[in-house]
Amino acid sequence: MKKTILLAFAMFTLPAHAQDPTARNMAAACAICHGTDGHAVTKDVTTLAGIPADHLAKLLRDFRDGKRPATVMHQIAKGYTDQQIDAMAAWFATQKR
Repeated sequence: MKKTILLAFAMFTLPAHAQDPTARNMAAACAICHGTDGHAVTKDVTTLAGIPADHLAKLLRDFRDGKRPATVMHQIAKGYTDQQIDAMAAWFATQKR
């Protein structure tokens, strides 16, 4: 019963993007490098879980727009719209570090 109440409360307090199940599905594509739920398994890859959404969204846009150097992220980020980037960033921000 407590878990149900907490879950219901969390659904009303999270940003709309973080509640979007599509955002979690899009973020799943990041798991191959950044780990399940954004928890990287090596020190060579950034853990995305818990990064503030606005910061992560800016990083992704910088990769996409060629403002931030990368090995593969610039190619991956090109496949996402601003709305999709905001949704994934919000989802990762809600994950525990």
